[in-house]
Amino acid sequence: MPRITNDDRERVRLLNVVAQSKDGFKRLSLEEVVRLQELLERKDYTKNKKLEKSKATLLKKINVRIYELTEGKDIWGN
Repeated sequence: MPRITNDDRERVRLLNVVAQSKDGFKRLSLEEVVRLQELLERKDYTKNKKLEKSKATLLKKINVRIYELTEGKDIWGN
């Protein structure tokens, strides 16, 4: 049985915040978004094609959110 690490717990907690609502990313600070990016990049989903695709999509959204937070503007006009 795989052992659950503190990184796994943190990744799940941050993903739950994002998944709770449409504006879940806006509830996270820059540090939390960067940390989620790090945790996702380390996680290996190559055995499951759907999870790997979801990971790639989520990483793209994370990059957009990091840009918004660092540049101080919303690129989508919202």
